[in-house]
Amino acid sequence: MNPFLGVFLHTIGGFAAGSFYIPFKKVRNWAWESYWLVGGFFSWIIVPWIVAYLTVPDLITVLRGAPVSSLGACYLFGVLWGVGGLTFGLSMRYLGMSLGYAFTLGYCAAFGTIIPPIYFRTFNELISSASGMVTLGGVLVCLAGIAVCGWAGVSKERELSDAQKKETIKEFNFKKGVWIALLCGIMSACFAFGIAAGKPIAERAVSLGTMPIWMNSPVFVVILLGGFTTNFIWCMILNVRNHSLNNYLESGDASLFINYLFSALSGTIWYFQFMFYGMGTTKMGKYNFSSWSIHMAFIIVFSNIWGLIFREWKGSRVLTLRIIISGILVLIMSTIVIGLGNYLASFGK
Repeated sequence: MNPFLGVFLHTIGGFAAGSFYIPFKKVRNWAWESYWLVGGFFSWIIVPWIVAYLTVPDLITVLRGAPVSSLGACYLFGVLWGVGGLTFGLSMRYLGMSLGYAFTLGYCAAFGTIIPPIYFRTFNELISSASGMVTLGGVLVCLAGIAVCGWAGVSKERELSDAQKKETIKEFNFKKGVWIALLCGIMSACFAFGIAAGKPIAERAVSLGTMPIWMNSPVFVVILLGGFTTNFIWCMILNVRNHSLNNYLESGDASLFINYLFSALSGTIWYFQFMFYGMGTTKMGKYNFSSWSIHMAFIIVFSNIWGLIFREWKGSRVLTLRIIISGILVLIMSTIVIGLGNYLASFGK
């Protein structure tokens, strides 16, 4: 156990998650559902299987011998999480990277961090120890940082004209985006529940020779298969409804190869978030549930940094920019506090 190494791994995962949408900006003349699904093939099917195959000895044996109840729960939570992943893409369309990440992951952090210890009846243990209180304090600091980022987003929305918003976010729609973000945040938290349900699979992988740091690789394969199911069905429906099935074979005056390349790149980068997240959780020790807050915090940090780089905050007042920068700093502080709580737990405090 090494909580600070765990935080570092979560930092890399957060960077990947906060950056994956950027290559999609290079895709031209394709409908959203088309490039989302192509990227999804890589993020939910191809890359998870490649990573699991390379890191888990006897992967098929691990999955075949895993408890059916655990496999079923992981798949079901994956299906529900898939709804969150699907609506996440929509929230990016309507809110942009800064606001989209802040709102969706704010809800996701709250549900995904607090519910597992309540469900597994370990919450009372948290509040009865110094390390548990410090860890929970860090989670609260994380939620406060998310709230500050959301405050900056609302301030930005009030300051800019519709024309200014659509200079960088072509389909900007604050009200629609916020409601979609709410649904996304709640459903996306199911990924954390899926990891918890997949613990028997992870333990079986370790018993058959998998290094502990890779123990979640076979769990991700099952969860992401569920997520793929949801996204595939919905994207196919949209392809038919919007007459965009021909996107997979042509792209007008744009390069079809480039569209596939950047969609695949986005999907691959997306998966890296959970690869490093899974590695990070193995280092967090007793309070590994707090990994979810750390992960969400770093995603928001990096997505807002990208939002600033891509001038999504252009035209905002200096005060609003100071608010968003303050929110980023609070989120970084929260990861340090959570890491400290997990470090104290390693000494039984």
